[in-house]
Amino acid sequence: MPKPTPSDSTRSAAEDREPLSGLVERVTYHNPENGYCVLRVKVRGHKDLVTLVGHAASISPGEYIQASGRWEQHREHGPQFRAAFLRAAPPTTLEGIEKYLGSGLIKGIGPVYGRKLARAFGEAVFDVIETQPQRLIEVPGIGPKRIAKITRAWAEQKIVREIMVFLQSHGVGTSRAVRIFKTYGADAIPLVTENPYRLARDIRGIGFRTADTIAERLGIPKDSMIRARAGVSYALLEAVSNGHCGLPEDELLTLAGELLDIPQPTLAEAVRLEIAEGSVVADTVKERRCIFLMHLWHAEREIADRLTALVDGDPSWGVIDAGKAIPWAEGKLGIALAASQKEAVAKALASKVLVVTGGPGVGKTTLVRSILTILTAKGVRVALCAPTGRAAKRLSETTGLEARTVHRLLETDPANGGFRRGAEAPLECDLLVVDETSMVDVPLMAALLRALPRTAAALLVGDVDQLPSVGAGQVLADVIGSGAVPVARLSEIFRQAAESRIVINAHRVNAGRMPDLEVPAEGGSDFYFVAADDPEDGARKVVEIVRERIPRRFGAQSGENEQAVRSKLNSAYGGNRTGRTAA
Repeated sequence: MPKPTPSDSTRSAAEDREPLSGLVERVTYHNPENGYCVLRVKVRGHKDLVTLVGHAASISPGEYIQASGRWEQHREHGPQFRAAFLRAAPPTTLEGIEKYLGSGLIKGIGPVYGRKLARAFGEAVFDVIETQPQRLIEVPGIGPKRIAKITRAWAEQKIVREIMVFLQSHGVGTSRAVRIFKTYGADAIPLVTENPYRLARDIRGIGFRTADTIAERLGIPKDSMIRARAGVSYALLEAVSNGHCGLPEDELLTLAGELLDIPQPTLAEAVRLEIAEGSVVADTVKERRCIFLMHLWHAEREIADRLTALVDGDPSWGVIDAGKAIPWAEGKLGIALAASQKEAVAKALASKVLVVTGGPGVGKTTLVRSILTILTAKGVRVALCAPTGRAAKRLSETTGLEARTVHRLLETDPANGGFRRGAEAPLECDLLVVDETSMVDVPLMAALLRALPRTAAALLVGDVDQLPSVGAGQVLADVIGSGAVPVARLSEIFRQAAESRIVINAHRVNAGRMPDLEVPAEGGSDFYFVAADDPEDGARKVVEIVRERIPRRFGAQSGENEQAVRSKLNSAYGGNRTGRTAA
């Protein structure tokens, strides 16, 4: 088999996978948690050992592996074979048997006894261990205790191998098979056979479609109740991907019927059983019976409960005289607040929770700076965050205080999922400021409020007409719409922002009016309308704008760093938010 060229690494389709088999000479690396491994394999037709990267529940030198995948060129380690499928079997050659037994995989057998056993029983050694373990006493140094240890370890390895073969024969890829084995252990085969759809619930990275494929191979009928019940959660997850936390029951049944091709009566019974088991929740919203995934229903309830508690509380910094504090802040910052901004500052100083909302150019940033200037002077500990790194960086620049992404603030825990910060380990702050709150989804807001100390206050800042959350829910819009939380609405466009046609046109669109598409005669606009006849034409013009028009407009060179370009943009628009500038 000739070695493929590095260009073969560009192939990714399943039909382009190549077979590869050989003897494992060395296990360079193996992670027992997820099965990831790097192997050195002796392959017929290759002068040198082949580096293979893949997943295996357990692997040892001497084992014979069968794999399929594709070649790729690693920039540091050269050519290697990335296996999408990997199956290992006990070796059949004397050399392989000796390596395998001496690898330490089977407890009670090391290199010395591995060599002795291979020489004593040859290729029949595995049959002897499995069916005639008492014969092992024929090898000098092996007694009853070691025999018991060897037979027990061999049985464990046999179970692992049987599980992997079972899963792979039913269409489960190697890496997923390893995760299934790690989750269910020796019970994997009966559990998966009984209900393959539990995989979508129990194992991260396995969805309904994968479980459905396994179920089909196991002969489970398409209209079975077990499939219908799993399909209820699947349909709800499809709704979640479109931003919904739940669906009216009639809409859920319609969607599930389209996705699963199962009769409505069967699905209605499936919903009833899922509710009874607690997998989903039924609740009434605006006089309609709606069905929710359990975790999203709880998250929404938690947000409501914690915001209600905040509304009823008093801020930890006590009473601050806004009549004195606001003029002091204006002098400190060298600004003059509008009447609506002063009212909002006073409301923030007296409230334990406040929403600040408004379109672009209405002074939300100036308002937040004023509030923070007053409170930090009083010794209030502040934590600032935003959903994205870019938004957090902008918040830091405008306030002069450290701001982090929500996930970094809550300290993401990749090993266990979720966050390290929570009710048991709350944030160390007296005020939490969340910018661009419109992008925060329901689970993330629940996590934020859960980590907020009981004595701390919250300031939620955002524009409901800006980007919505990628995940489920519309937290900011719902909080404002509830009328249960104090809201400061800013609507006055300030002089500097009013010079931006992007800001003006954004407000025109929000008011239901067409944007002004004409280019001013004096030029120098930050808003241009570029017509495109079709998507391909649009893509070409976007490239032209980024590569030619923006650099030409702001005198930026292709080799300049982000800070240099940002400085030129700031100079062009007097410090206006460059993120809203268009070519």
